[in-house]
Amino acid sequence: MKPRRGKESGAAVGFEQAGGTAGGTVDGTTEGGTEGGTGGDRAGAEAAAICADLIRFATVNRGEGVAEPERPAAEHVAGLLDEAGVETTIVESAPGRASVLARVPGTDPSHPAFLIHGHLDVVPADPADWTVPPFSGEVRDGCVWGRGAVDMKGSLAMTLATVRARLREGRRTRGDLVLAFLADEECTGEHGSRYVAREHRGFFEGCTEAISESGGFSVDAGGARIYPIATGERGTTWMRLTARGTAGHGSKPAPDNPVAEIAHAVSRLASHQWPVRLTPGVRALLDGLADALGTYIDHDRLDAEAARLGRAGHLFAGTIRNSANPTRLDAGYKVNVVPGTATAQVDGRYLPGTGEEFLATVDRLLGPKVTREFINYEEAPAADPAGPTFAALAGALRAEDPLARPVPYVMAGGTDAKSFHRIGITSFGFAPLLLGPELDYFGMFHGVDERVPLDGLAFGTRVLDRFLDTR
Repeated sequence: MKPRRGKESGAAVGFEQAGGTAGGTVDGTTEGGTEGGTGGDRAGAEAAAICADLIRFATVNRGEGVAEPERPAAEHVAGLLDEAGVETTIVESAPGRASVLARVPGTDPSHPAFLIHGHLDVVPADPADWTVPPFSGEVRDGCVWGRGAVDMKGSLAMTLATVRARLREGRRTRGDLVLAFLADEECTGEHGSRYVAREHRGFFEGCTEAISESGGFSVDAGGARIYPIATGERGTTWMRLTARGTAGHGSKPAPDNPVAEIAHAVSRLASHQWPVRLTPGVRALLDGLADALGTYIDHDRLDAEAARLGRAGHLFAGTIRNSANPTRLDAGYKVNVVPGTATAQVDGRYLPGTGEEFLATVDRLLGPKVTREFINYEEAPAADPAGPTFAALAGALRAEDPLARPVPYVMAGGTDAKSFHRIGITSFGFAPLLLGPELDYFGMFHGVDERVPLDGLAFGTRVLDRFLDTR
């Protein structure tokens, strides 16, 4: 299907007047380094305009197949790429659940292709909790506000603006540049990344590495500016637990009451103290933070160290151990009836290399009367923090921010990287943003008043442009 043509980012006009600039300073340090080839301010302003436009598509994913269709946003993205001369393909896994795929030929057909992927869907937002309407894309106080500004329509906008600018200037990567703008990341990816990796695998031929979300953002840490680059993430085990017993009258003895059994099992899981497991990726992060902050980090008391280090501590607080958090309970239909079954759902996450240990511990805690089944299971992917791609990502950050201290980082949650890991593509979390110390990236992720600085988007386009010169 031929995508509709998108409008020429008209929203870029007036963005500086609304309170943002495409350059600027943070802590007195010029963001820009050199302009690079992206046309400097133009690409940054275009990224802000595209971000605002994308936020206005309320692509809300409520999970379990309930979502506002991504198709309108996908058509808009396809139109922007079409304007730049990029041939796009829109694929649907179900009516309206659309993803955009594109492949920009490089200058050397023998060179490996490189993938940039991101998702079009967002989590819900209650307007009553927000300062601005969450799907307005309003520009205020030098930021674009709205659901998805951070996760991750701002990142998509930076990618689109950078690619469009490079093509306007006739600059291409050495290898093919593959782009994937995906549906359904905020659930399992079954309608997005899993679908395209399974049904359109040939599109990714020659790709062995990729970048996507949840890395490359700045963290203010007492005078140091830390930039975590994700080199891995914990594996996902979403589980449904079931206890079965004998149904009966609520007034009679119920020695095999499934409600009580599931409650006991959930309590054991919730109160379990998971041991610290320092994987190579987390050790590399701790070493990098200690060096960047000029401090000693005691590996024998990491919970206390995470609290001491504030925002820098947040980078490892959730990735030094496995976790299993009960999130849902379902049982019964009447107060005086003991039901025959009771169920619970648990969000389990495990570190790379600890999957078997994790599941054995879960089974021991559940006991013999509770069974489990997977709602979603994904392995824990990992990338090389000592390889040339990490070095190129770190170098692009340092070139634009002389105070940058890039460190490897393992994500507590999960992304579409897991789907591409299945077909042999290693992803780094890298969606570069320079944030002022007043903005808490983790707090805005799925939070209220999500917003991204105009200056930060301009910074990100310059960093991405520098990095793509290495591909």
